[in-house]
Amino acid sequence: MKSLFEQPRGDRPVLALALLLLGVFALALQDSLIKLMSAETSFWQFQTLRSIGNLSFIIILAMASGSLGLIFPRNWRPVYLRAAFLTVCMFFFFAGAPYLTVPQMAAGLYTYPLFVSLLAGPILGETVGPWRITALLIGATGAVVILSPWDADFSAVQVLPILAGFFYATNILTLRKACRQESTLALAFAVGIAFIFSGMLGILLLSIFPLPMEIRASMPFVAIGWPELTLLVAGFALFASVLNLTGNICLSRAYQTADASWLAPIDFSYLIFAAFWSRAIFDQWPTGQSITGMILIGSAGIITAWREHVTATGKRFL
Repeated sequence: MKSLFEQPRGDRPVLALALLLLGVFALALQDSLIKLMSAETSFWQFQTLRSIGNLSFIIILAMASGSLGLIFPRNWRPVYLRAAFLTVCMFFFFAGAPYLTVPQMAAGLYTYPLFVSLLAGPILGETVGPWRITALLIGATGAVVILSPWDADFSAVQVLPILAGFFYATNILTLRKACRQESTLALAFAVGIAFIFSGMLGILLLSIFPLPMEIRASMPFVAIGWPELTLLVAGFALFASVLNLTGNICLSRAYQTADASWLAPIDFSYLIFAAFWSRAIFDQWPTGQSITGMILIGSAGIITAWREHVTATGKRFL
């Protein structure tokens, strides 16, 4: 078990593939269950309880691996910057959970390759060529198809998962640029610290400065700090902690031990798992329009990943 949490030693693509699939499976289940439980808790209460569970499990795993030093990063600045990006990402992603379907949430989040392409120039110094521009246009078309701003029932809430996709992209770029040599437990511990800080801060601010009643009634999941805690919510937070920790450790390790351009297309299996859990838990299938948008977004991500792989390996296609 210790080797899973130590600093990575070279690329292991088969292991990375297995870790990626396990990670997205666990996170898709967690995200669906949070939507299911959104009427029983608040984002801030859930964030705090889950983070307490995460940090406890991480310390236990570090001790079982023989060293508490595994939770301390070699370079704390990029590690905690990445944790901050993920914290903002999770807020935007789950803020719309009570009002959006799981496939809508998933498709919005998985616009992140578009933002990776846009940010690759200023952050990584890469050139945005015609292939990336084409992928951006295809992905943007898919996002518009899913959002359907022309529909009478369009709501700004539908934009929230796309904002989450932007901050997820900044997390991926930070991980690849500055965190490849970090322990997976150090990465997960930093995220747990950021999550618990944000959860407690939200609870404190909403307790001292409560929002107007009409806002709390219309958006209770994010507008209420600490609702009544039940055993159901506590048990759910503990289970979600296991899923979250499993997913994040697996994804972090996967992207540390294989080329991101090779893994990125497989990462889109999250959309399939999200549709599966939506059907299993809510008895909902994505609409034909949503499926079309998801296919376009997935295709854009695959084109981007393929082109990055071609560039990285120096291959040419006539």
